[in-house]
Amino acid sequence: MRRLLLLQVLLLAAFVPPAAAQQLLDWSADEVRAVGRHGPWPPPPVRDPSNRVSGTPAGIALGEHLFNDPRLSGNGQMSCAICHQAGRDWSDGRAKGFGTVDLHRRTPSLWNVGYAHWFGWDGAGDSLWAQTIRPIEDPQEMGSSVARIAGLLRDDKDLACGYRRAFGGAAGNDDELLLVDAAKALAAFQETLVTPRTRFDAFRDALVAGDRAASARYPLSEQRGLKLFVGTGNCDTCHFGPRFTNGEFGDVGIAFFVRPGEVDSGRLGGLARLPGSPFNLLGRYNDDASGANTARTRHVQRLHTNFGEFRVPSLRQVGRSTAYMHDGSIATLEEVVRHYAEVNPDRLHSDGTPLVRPLGLSPQERTDLVAFLRSLDADPPRRAPPPPLCP
Repeated sequence: MRRLLLLQVLLLAAFVPPAAAQQLLDWSADEVRAVGRHGPWPPPPVRDPSNRVSGTPAGIALGEHLFNDPRLSGNGQMSCAICHQAGRDWSDGRAKGFGTVDLHRRTPSLWNVGYAHWFGWDGAGDSLWAQTIRPIEDPQEMGSSVARIAGLLRDDKDLACGYRRAFGGAAGNDDELLLVDAAKALAAFQETLVTPRTRFDAFRDALVAGDRAASARYPLSEQRGLKLFVGTGNCDTCHFGPRFTNGEFGDVGIAFFVRPGEVDSGRLGGLARLPGSPFNLLGRYNDDASGANTARTRHVQRLHTNFGEFRVPSLRQVGRSTAYMHDGSIATLEEVVRHYAEVNPDRLHSDGTPLVRPLGLSPQERTDLVAFLRSLDADPPRRAPPPPLCP
């Protein structure tokens, strides 16, 4: 009897299809090409020609120490790491950021920030180091001053030593230059914050290589969600490339009212501030003497259609966030997908070209799309404390 039962079990197992995670959907050549454009990952290390310490070990080391130093703030209590925490994917885990006051925008993650070409939700910064200066000086955020930052680099023994190593000489008397140099070191550190490889990356590489066995390890729900992403959903129109972002700006139907009578104009306001900044790439602090990196700043146009547009964020690590959109107004990834499935065209800025349309996804399609998006997440390795600047 036992032998008969065992035989029946073995025969049944022979006719049961493989587990869902061991199946591979049919992928057309066009779909394979579309998926392939989202890699490989990681890209080569970034090097910013406008920042002479970009990619240098000494610049990165000084930047990491400054990043964790609360003395950069006006009250001596708030470091960059307070709002951009390693354990919270380089954000703060809040719906909206905070500084000396509560802010009306969400604190963006710093993951992969070095690969961007516009910075901040409104793109008011045309380099990472210029963008880094803004929260340091902003009275609503760190509330510091040029003199305070310069004094730290001149007077603190360790920071002064780190400065000499990074910039090749002692901190001088030009306070504004020292503020810029501090920001350039901070940017050099931020450029090292690159997300780890994910389940998607393993699938993408296997699919492009034609390795069916390895491709089939990617769960079916995630495959279906990816097909939606590069297919009928057209999500990769804005979220394309290895970083899953075009690095530009769009209106996706999120209200731009901060409070009654006050609006956040987004990209329109950012482009208004960019030309007047002494730290933009057209100014004297750009280390690229060739001027090759100034074209985007020189030729960008400020149009009324930019009103209410905000930066298209990268989707890497998207499932690990605790709030979404520029203002943190959406709490979960599932609600984000629902927003795009049901977005009201009347909420889009009327003067612009509509960037999104209601996708009308079924409940199963929404589940699959969320599953795919979560396959872009990975636990980052633990970071070791930074070594001393000058042992």
